[in-house]
Amino acid sequence: MCQTCGCNVTAGNAHLIQGDGALAKTADGHATITVLNQLLKENDHQALHNRAHFDAHQVLAINLMSSPGAGKTRLLEATIEALREEFAIGVIEGDLETENDAQRIRDKGVPALQIVTGTACHLDAHLIHQALHHLALAPLDIVFIENVGNLVCPANFDLGQHYNLILLSTAEGDDKPAKYPIIFRIADLVLITKTDLLPVLDEFSLNRAENYLRQLANPAPCLPLSAKTGEGMEVWLNWLREAISLNKQRTLTQMATHEHFADHTH
Repeated sequence: MCQTCGCNVTAGNAHLIQGDGALAKTADGHATITVLNQLLKENDHQALHNRAHFDAHQVLAINLMSSPGAGKTRLLEATIEALREEFAIGVIEGDLETENDAQRIRDKGVPALQIVTGTACHLDAHLIHQALHHLALAPLDIVFIENVGNLVCPANFDLGQHYNLILLSTAEGDDKPAKYPIIFRIADLVLITKTDLLPVLDEFSLNRAENYLRQLANPAPCLPLSAKTGEGMEVWLNWLREAISLNKQRTLTQMATHEHFADHTH
């Protein structure tokens, strides 16, 4: 969608197509599709830089995506409450307007940066790069990036994250993976949220939701939980603990390998 509607122009990358920006002129002087494709390439380049920045500080980055109202912020609140004694957590919030969600996170004692995207229906790597200039990574173990509520456009933009986490609430219907395959296809983990509503939303089938995910050839875990009641939260928290541990091991190995290589080149 972002390749045709133009919503991939954000406050973070607009400088590339304005004035003397790198993409201000195309070969024929006006080819829009060329500009949009080049913006995506620039985004991927910036994402690599962001990921390297996270890795240098051994910080795990998770991109949370879902429809509006699926429970991303409530999940973060419950996760912070459960893990605040184990890990140092930071959050980057993306919304079209307001700092409401960021303030909810700050109220939990966690640093949170709000990115107001205006008309952009997703975050991109340039916006995350700007945010990282204002978020001290050194003390952190994990950064959650709460993307703009949208099941379409965020799937097109690598932010530099290590994992894509997709939330599907029981109130949305179990067929969302079939209707929005692109975003569910890139999921590393799918959380079925608001399971406390299942007694009144008995048309929602956990099995059907997972079957639709498997039809996309995606083997990602599909975990049901309720951030409100706590049911299923421990499975999610254990997944997160393991992801943080694996990331620490991976980055330590990378640094050791780099140092070994450097020793042999001097």
